[in-house]
Amino acid sequence: MSVPNMKTFASVVALMAAGISSPALAQGAEAPGIAQPENWTLEQRDALSVVTAPEGDLDIAVVEVGPADDALAAAAAAWRAYDPEAQRTVELTTPAASENGWDQRVSIHYETSPSEQATVSALALRQGDEWTVVIVNGAQSTANVRSAAVTLARDSVQADGYEPEDFSDQTAHRLTPERIAMLRDFVAEAAETLDVPGVGLALIDQGEVVFEGGFGVRSLGETAPVDADTRFMIASNTKGMSTLLLSILVDRGELDWDQQVVDLYPDFRLGSDSTTESTLVRHLLCACTGLPRKDWGFILADQDTPASDVFRQLSETQPTSEFGELFQYNNNMAAAAGYVGGALAYPDMEIGAAYDRAMDELIFQPLDMTDTTFDFHAGESGNWAQPHGLDVDGNQTVMSNHFNRSVYPYRPAGGAFSTASDMAHYVQLELSRGLAPDGERLVSEENLLARREPGVQVAEDVWYGMGLFNEEHWGVPVVTHGGTLLGYHSNWYALPEAGVGAVILTNADTGAVMLRPFLRRLVEVLYDGHPEAMSQIEASAARLDAQTQVRRQGLDIPGDQAVLDGLAPAYESPGIGTITIFENEGRTWIEAGSIRAPLATRQNPDGTVSIVSVGPGAISLEAEVGMEDGSRTLTLRDSQHVYLYTETR
Repeated sequence: MSVPNMKTFASVVALMAAGISSPALAQGAEAPGIAQPENWTLEQRDALSVVTAPEGDLDIAVVEVGPADDALAAAAAAWRAYDPEAQRTVELTTPAASENGWDQRVSIHYETSPSEQATVSALALRQGDEWTVVIVNGAQSTANVRSAAVTLARDSVQADGYEPEDFSDQTAHRLTPERIAMLRDFVAEAAETLDVPGVGLALIDQGEVVFEGGFGVRSLGETAPVDADTRFMIASNTKGMSTLLLSILVDRGELDWDQQVVDLYPDFRLGSDSTTESTLVRHLLCACTGLPRKDWGFILADQDTPASDVFRQLSETQPTSEFGELFQYNNNMAAAAGYVGGALAYPDMEIGAAYDRAMDELIFQPLDMTDTTFDFHAGESGNWAQPHGLDVDGNQTVMSNHFNRSVYPYRPAGGAFSTASDMAHYVQLELSRGLAPDGERLVSEENLLARREPGVQVAEDVWYGMGLFNEEHWGVPVVTHGGTLLGYHSNWYALPEAGVGAVILTNADTGAVMLRPFLRRLVEVLYDGHPEAMSQIEASAARLDAQTQVRRQGLDIPGDQAVLDGLAPAYESPGIGTITIFENEGRTWIEAGSIRAPLATRQNPDGTVSIVSVGPGAISLEAEVGMEDGSRTLTLRDSQHVYLYTETR
C-alpha cells in the first residue's frame, strides 16, 4: 500500500493498472518541445507551447527561454511568457539528477494555500547556455486524476539530439560475484548517503537466489543487524500476491477474470451503479475504474475497523473519471479483491480471517515464505526492522509502528510483513511463470501472466495490469511493484528477458528515493550502462535536505498559542471519525485516527491559519482552522476530497 501526505513534504516519499483505453499521446500530435496527450488542447505561440487538460483548469507549458543567469532567472522569464500577471513566491528550489540529455535540471515549487488546492511548479532545464522551462499550473485534483498524462507530457521534453540508451538488442551479463559486489556496494553507499538505517536485499539470476542479506541495523541506537530474514512491512507489494490468489482461484474454476464482481460477492457496491455493474474481477486491481484514491478514509478511521468497512467505503466513493479512461490508484479496490478471493476460498469464515488463511495456505506455505505474515504481533517480534522517519529538524528518528496498524482492515492492499529471503521466493515464481522454487507448479502460466497485461497507461512505457506494473526502461522489460507505509519503502523487480530479479526493502522514509536508482544501477550492472544511479541518489539527498529546511521554516513551533488556545477539545466528521486536541508534556497534541503527534501552526499565503502535526515521518496532517455557522471547524484536504470536521458540543 502507498499512503499520501497532505502537503508538499510528500515528495519525501516517492509514492507509487484489461484491454481498455489509456491516456496515450495522440498520434502525430507533437508540438515543438512537448507531446500532446490525447484529448488535451494545444496552443503555440513563438517559443511557448501550452497543453491544457480537458477540464480546462490545468496547463503544462514549455517555454524555450534561451540564455539566462540561472534556473530562477529562466523560470521567471518563462512565467512572463506564459502568464505575465502571475505572482507566485518561490517556496523550494532543488537540484534534480541529469536525464533526458539535459546538462542541468532544477525543480522549483511555489507557495500555495490549502484552500487553493493548486499545483504550481516549474522545471528548469539547461543544455549548454540555453534554458527550457516546463511549468505545471492548475488544479491539484486534475493533476492527480490525469497524472499519467502529466508525466507523459513532461517527460517528452528532451534536449536536442538526445538519444536514450537502448539495451534491447543486448544480452544481459550474469550476476557474477564481481557484479553482485557492484550492486551491494551501491546499496551500502546509497543507504549511507540517505541515512537509511537498514536495507534487506535479494538477487535472483536464472532461477537461483545468488545473494540474500542485509545492510545496517534494524533500529537506530541498537546493534542488531539487518539480514535476509529480517521482517519489514512490504506495503503495496502485497497487491501482486493478492492478485496471485485470484489467479489460483481462476485455475480452480472458482471465478473468472471476466465475471461480474457483484455476482461473486453480492455486497459489492461502488458509488455509481453503472460502475458497479461494469466492474469485473479483472477490474478490482486495474486502477482503471475511475475511483480515486481515498486513503485518508482509513488513516482517519478507528483502528478496530472491521474488514467489511472496505465495502462500505467503496459504496460511498464516486468515480472522478470515466471507466477505463485514466489510471487512478485505489487501495480499497485492491483490498476488496483480496477479500473476495478469501470469501470464495473459505465462505464460512469472516472475510478478513478467510483472506489470511487463503494467503497462508495457497501462497505463503507453498512458496516457503515462512516469515511472511499479516499478524502485527508476529511481525513486530524478534528479527524485525523498526520504521524510521525524519523529525521536523531533519534528524533520522526511530518511530512507533502505531500508524501502520491503520492498514490492517485493508491488508490485501498492503498489510504484509515479509523478508528479503521470502520475497525472493515470490520473485522466483514471477520469473519462472508460475513454478515454486521447488519446481512444483503453483499457478498456470496463463493466469500468472494475465496479471501483467498492460491496462491503463501510467507514464511513458509504463502500464498498470492487475496489481503489477508492466514497464520498459532503456529497452529492458520490467515487471514490478513498490510499497510505501510510514517508515517502510520497498520494491521488487523481475526482468523476464534477462532472467534476473531483485528485492530491496528499507526501514526509513528516505529509503523511498533509493528504489528507482537501484533499478537503474541493476540495469547498469547487467548491460554495462552509463553510470547514472549514484548521481540520482546524490540529487535526491540534496532535495531531501532542502525540503526539510523549507518545511521547518514555514512552521511556528510549538505554535501560535492564541490559535492553539482557540481550538475545540474535539471535532467530528460524520462517516470518518473524530479529532481530539489535548495537552501532553506541555505541548498541544492532536489525535485523529492513526495520527497522534504534537502540533505546530502555519500562516498560509491567503491569510488563513493551519495546524500541522509534526511527529517524525513523512505523513503529516494539516487542517485549516475555521468557523462555520457559529461552530469551530477543521478542514482537511487531499487532492480530490475535502474532509470537514465540526466541534462537538
